[in-house]
Amino acid sequence: MKNILKSVFAAVLAVFVLTGCIHETFPQSATATAEQVGGSASALQASVNGVPAQMSQGYLIYGEQTYETDMAYPFFMIAFAEMTAEMYAVGDAGYDHYQNFSTTKNFMPNNGRNVYVPWRTLYMFVKSANDIIAAIDPETASDAQLGYLGQAYAFRAFDYFMLTSMYEPVENKYTDCSKVLGLTVPIVTEKTTEAEAKDNPRAKHDDMIKFILGDLDLAEQYLAGFTPANKMAPSLAVVYGIRAKVLMLDAKYAQAAEYARKAIEASGCTPLTQEQWENPTTGFNTVNDAWMWYDSYSAENMGNLCNFTGWIAAESDWGYASLTVPGIDKALYDRIPATDWRKHSWVDPAKKDYYDYKTVRDNDWFDELPDYTSLKFRCRNGDFETYSVGGACDFPLMRVEEMYYIEAEAKAHDNLADGVEALVNFVKTYRDKEYSFSASTFEEFADEYVFQKKVEFWGEGISFHDNKRLKTGVYQDYEGSNAPGTNFLFNCDGIKPNMNFPIPEVEIQNNPALKDWNNPDPTDAMLNKE
Repeated sequence: MKNILKSVFAAVLAVFVLTGCIHETFPQSATATAEQVGGSASALQASVNGVPAQMSQGYLIYGEQTYETDMAYPFFMIAFAEMTAEMYAVGDAGYDHYQNFSTTKNFMPNNGRNVYVPWRTLYMFVKSANDIIAAIDPETASDAQLGYLGQAYAFRAFDYFMLTSMYEPVENKYTDCSKVLGLTVPIVTEKTTEAEAKDNPRAKHDDMIKFILGDLDLAEQYLAGFTPANKMAPSLAVVYGIRAKVLMLDAKYAQAAEYARKAIEASGCTPLTQEQWENPTTGFNTVNDAWMWYDSYSAENMGNLCNFTGWIAAESDWGYASLTVPGIDKALYDRIPATDWRKHSWVDPAKKDYYDYKTVRDNDWFDELPDYTSLKFRCRNGDFETYSVGGACDFPLMRVEEMYYIEAEAKAHDNLADGVEALVNFVKTYRDKEYSFSASTFEEFADEYVFQKKVEFWGEGISFHDNKRLKTGVYQDYEGSNAPGTNFLFNCDGIKPNMNFPIPEVEIQNNPALKDWNNPDPTDAMLNKE
């Protein structure tokens, strides 16, 4: 077995942050070695099972109640939704710990909640994947172990996709990124030594893409013929889906369309129906035929204030959602045609006169809801009172619908008419039977495309990648805006400056190769919007 070499990017975290069904663990105060991980078949399987458990772990970074937003992958789902102006707190915004992603405030490199948490979270995920990769020798591994190895490479590829999408800067009118254009993040693998980690510059775009695609090549090789125990582990279809996302990031559109189609076909998944979407007890909280990849909470890996449902489900009585009341941007809502049944996901100002909304709460509760409140994400089994039951939800990491959208955009880059046709076919078939759309320029297509993805993936953190990549703008200051305060009232052509996430100061101190190569501090950059 190869020795795992510790990195400054992910100190002291046990691989085994596990769900209640896994009993063999190592102390959370230490990092598992390759010998420990690979010492027995059960330990290896436990480490693989521990990766998705880590992705939903409450208080992942600090291990205690420091930031209520410290909740692993769902952090990104909510932060991205606010950053792209899909989501506002339509209740009391004072309780919204994510609002800086909308306002661009408090993004200094020494900030903990907004800057350190996302960086550390993703590199902790990388560390867990590296531990598994280091523990398995493909020359002597069993078929099951090769399957685990394939999953680890897929997890790592996804982590670096996220890091690249967030940290590789895109030019904007508010901050000067010229010095760091084309730079992503340091690559840390199972072979990185401590000395190397302390002198590890940001990888160039081409080198990073090559590295991620190399991981996906190995994932595809090792997962061929291997069926994961459930959809919490990446399958071959998910590997195709990750590759499609990476290829879009690299502007390889024909290949992206090819792999999006392969993901659709290999997954066997079908888009959500209106009945599934609107179900008041299982809607967006239980894995279904549309979800290619998902994660899940158990009562053991969350707190009442630190879980996705408690932040996103207005029906819940625990957490912050009952105070902040997550809702949709008014302009985004108003743009949704009445014939599109996804519009029922948010409360119309006309309330029940508009639609017979399905909810497990009573009429008095419903009547008091602010306009544009979201009813998309529900409490498990409709239990809005007991967080350990209602919050023990599944949440999607990849839905098959995303592959249809990627295929449409990829086609539009090569042939606008083909892309428009693919987009219309999807929406008309699955969401709005009266839908029609035409475009004479790619810019018109991109505007509609990002709008459609904001509606489809509201609260899932998907449209961030498109908004940043396509630079379609974020508009929060308009007549009748339901933005919750003057700090939110600005418009930007292109991307918000905080979409170029800054690297935290502590990482720069530990890795001097990053010194003078950080993304610009975007804090309050929108104040210079004129």
